[in-house]
Amino acid sequence: MSSDRAEVLIDLGAIDWNIRKIKEQSQKPILAVVKADAYGHGLIPVAKQALKSGASWLGTALLEEAIMLRDAGISSPIIAWLTPITDDFDLAISKDIDLSIPSLEHLDAVIQSANRLNEVPRLHLEVDTGMSRGGALGDWRALLHAAADLEKAKRIKVIGVWSHFARADEPSHPFNQEQVSNFEERVREVNGYGINPEIIHMSNSAASIANKSAHYDLLRLGIAMYGLSPDVGNMGTSEKLNLKPAMQIRSRIHLVKDVPAGSQVGYGGTAITSENTKLAVIPMGYADGIPRNTNSRAGVLIGNKRAPIIGRVSMDQFVVDLGNDSTAKAGDWAYLIGNDNSAGYTADAWADASGTINYEIVTRIAKRVPRLYI
Repeated sequence: MSSDRAEVLIDLGAIDWNIRKIKEQSQKPILAVVKADAYGHGLIPVAKQALKSGASWLGTALLEEAIMLRDAGISSPIIAWLTPITDDFDLAISKDIDLSIPSLEHLDAVIQSANRLNEVPRLHLEVDTGMSRGGALGDWRALLHAAADLEKAKRIKVIGVWSHFARADEPSHPFNQEQVSNFEERVREVNGYGINPEIIHMSNSAASIANKSAHYDLLRLGIAMYGLSPDVGNMGTSEKLNLKPAMQIRSRIHLVKDVPAGSQVGYGGTAITSENTKLAVIPMGYADGIPRNTNSRAGVLIGNKRAPIIGRVSMDQFVVDLGNDSTAKAGDWAYLIGNDNSAGYTADAWADASGTINYEIVTRIAKRVPRLYI
């Protein structure tokens, strides 16, 4: 449903463009990463579009996201890779969801479920190649030994081996090659234990675009699928990368008022008008996912004119400076991100204005702002 207050517009055609473009360039199968409600774009509609556009796999962080995909009738391969040992692995196995195994402890938990169900789980062994986050490290060889015995006994099926880059969005950084070398050595160890996975995969969006040597058998396409650059500073903008941003955010103007010079704006009086001007109240705030610390480098586009934020973002609203000659009025659309106009603000601009990254800007938009698909 649409909203009288604010809404997020998702261009599924842009997602289609981005997937097809990267798949054509790489000639590799695509795993569409739809974790975090598809980066705020909507889990089910984006997953279905990704598969229609040529992705052959779906990837989620949480098991409940993968279950939602299955319950929506999606039958393609799905991997969930952030599953605490207390998760419902019985349900995961019964729903034919691939599971990432980052430790011997996780393998034991999954095997307990598999034994109860008398089923063979589909697993991806995750190795830590230098990020010191997910993946097996100290217990890697113990994990391999156990996995090899279990696969030989036909109690598990090792579908994949995978890892994750720490600095792929810095394409020239030497640590990327260190991780690749480490990963390839770990894959050789896997093969040495008699395990022959169907796929090995390491590339995220940044590596999919800029590190062909790490493409292997599958690309895990995340932020680039949504048309955003993995790192504007190191890799350039969406436009430079020939990506099409899929998300627009817009809100109705709640109120327009004339304000004299010297007026304090918002909580704490952190901004003061320097001249007579018009201000507009935008009925979105940090409860909607608008960062509270956003400064005047971000704002809204009304018609063809930018209006920067002035003062602090509140829970449900923020204020923009229209300028004294503005003809904007209550009820007009104000675009926070995009509107098919090059003058509009981008997710990158909002990230810069709030000291974060574009990933956070799009994923934090709250569920109370409805998504519409165009």
